[in-house]
Amino acid sequence: MSEEFDFDVCIIGGAGHVGFPLAVAFASRGLKVCIYDINGPAVEQILGGRAPFLEPGVQAPLEAALAAGTLVGGTDPDVVSRSEHVVVVVGTPVDQHLSPDPEAVPRALGALLGRLRKGQLVVLRSTVFPGVTRRVEQLVASVHPDLDLAFCPERIAEGHAMTELFSLPQIVAARTPRATERAGALFGTLTGSIIEMQPEEAELAKLFTNAWRYIKFAAANQYFMIANDLGLDFARIREAMMEDYPRTADLPGAGFAAGPCLFKDTMQLASVTGGAFALGHSAMLVNEGLPDYLVKRMEQRHDLFSQTVGILGMAFKAESDDRRSSLSYRLKRVLAFRAQRVLTTDPYVTDDPELVPLEQVLAEADVLVIGAPHAQYADLVTDLPVVDVWDLRGNGSLT
Repeated sequence: MSEEFDFDVCIIGGAGHVGFPLAVAFASRGLKVCIYDINGPAVEQILGGRAPFLEPGVQAPLEAALAAGTLVGGTDPDVVSRSEHVVVVVGTPVDQHLSPDPEAVPRALGALLGRLRKGQLVVLRSTVFPGVTRRVEQLVASVHPDLDLAFCPERIAEGHAMTELFSLPQIVAARTPRATERAGALFGTLTGSIIEMQPEEAELAKLFTNAWRYIKFAAANQYFMIANDLGLDFARIREAMMEDYPRTADLPGAGFAAGPCLFKDTMQLASVTGGAFALGHSAMLVNEGLPDYLVKRMEQRHDLFSQTVGILGMAFKAESDDRRSSLSYRLKRVLAFRAQRVLTTDPYVTDDPELVPLEQVLAEADVLVIGAPHAQYADLVTDLPVVDVWDLRGNGSLT
């Protein structure tokens, strides 16, 4: 760290799902890290030694970093000017019209321009709309022409951050050799594999990655619907397709493709193409339509209008407490109109006051649907019919 700065790294948005594990990872490598976040309660929780959300493997290095004094945090933006490297973790939201806000990141950084100073490296970390890096470069250069700037997109899967931050190659994209070298050195403290790109290439690489995953999930869900409508079990068919056959080894199982990234980033590509991303739009229709499809199938087998449906799992993925963009909530909305009553439960989610204990769901429901494939539902003992699109329980996915 330069003698001009108090901190090696400041993570703007450092109490969130991307910023927090990154801050702990850097601190675990001996860097002096400061978390800056407007979410005061989350910052206080971190400084108290408790992660603000589930992230396996983060607790021990968090406690060690706090004890060593390599991790601090607060809500005062003054720390930005005291840090040699400023990592910006601000997402690009998609509105109700499925249009991204490309000014979200420039707007957030623009509010902090007065805090930036000579000698710093600014790193954009979140997924951005194509062209945002250049927009931010222009914005920063208009006030601080001597600053370095890079785009280094996060590549982790939620729940695997404390493994993947150290094992996955890190993309480093910058316009100048000096910025590329500085960003590579920063992330080189975490991983020995650095991939250098131009900013526009890196922006698309990140969006293509998430859209590709979303499209693969849509293919699996479409296959499930086709097989299911023919009275056949997609899980059994998929197992046969994959057995000792490498060309289908990456075929996902059916299930809800949700969360804060895949849908949003696919819609960003749709927007940048002027609505010409047919594959992305088709994937969206399939994945977002899966809850509706399941309810229609349930209506064929059950008198939902007079029954109580229990949804098991409201997080967007297994073993997670994150319910952002979870399709279990879309399922709940559809069932609220089609069924007499809907009960929801989740062993990890803590911020939904409508959740009830699992025991109550099992006692009062007439039919169950697995919304999030938490492992504890795999061996759940019940005589109730279970709609299991995931084939979590090993009984097939036929509904």
